[in-house]
Amino acid sequence: MATPNYSYEKRQRELAKKRKTEEKRMRKANKGDVANPSTESDDGTQNEASAEESGSADTAPPAST
Repeated sequence: MATPNYSYEKRQRELAKKRKTEEKRMRKANKGDVANPSTESDDGTQNEASAEESGSADTAPPAST
């Protein structure tokens, strides 16, 4: 029978806790930006307006000959 890897499980719990606190900190920071809403939607993708402003990486630069 295999023995449980407690150190791996502990590290995963620590990482999950760290992610959760970071997300909470980001939510609190964005809470003050009511007048300036975030450029990202809830699923983490940028909306079209912000992609146009930042210059989309999908477009190739003009080729000079």
